[in-house]
Amino acid sequence: MIVDFHRDFKKELKTLPKKYQEQFFKRLDIFFQNPHHIILNNHKLSGKLKNMRSINITGDIRVIYEQMDKNVVLFLTIANHNNLYE
Repeated sequence: MIVDFHRDFKKELKTLPKKYQEQFFKRLDIFFQNPHHIILNNHKLSGKLKNMRSINITGDIRVIYEQMDKNVVLFLTIANHNNLYE
């Protein structure tokens, strides 16, 4: 699997506290092994985000990504739950 990062995602990740950045990379390792691992709570989104998916990084921090094709995903944004789904 190939994971690419939108430039906005990279900026958002850098602004997060170090502990959340570290947690992201731990979850990214899990994502590479099994994108549907139960700890990630990988799920489809609806409404204006209907073509995208979300995974949990912590109890409140989420990543929204888009499946570009069978083997390529694009991580679009990372933020807390309330900021993502306002």
